[in-house]
Amino acid sequence: MTLPPIREWWPELSDDARRAVLDSDSSYLEEDVREEIRVITGAVVGMVESLSDDDLDYARAHEDG
Repeated sequence: MTLPPIREWWPELSDDARRAVLDSDSSYLEEDVREEIRVITGAVVGMVESLSDDDLDYARAHEDG
């Protein structure tokens, strides 16, 4: 299972899920965030999916969508 590119799902992610990603002490995605990504993209998102430093930089730069 591979996490789809962040540009495909970040703009559609709920505010709560975005906050969970940005406020997390871990690069691993929480279950509710993974489920939102699955619904948005149709991809199977594994339990150990994590964001790269580049993904986190993108998320911070596009915090408001």
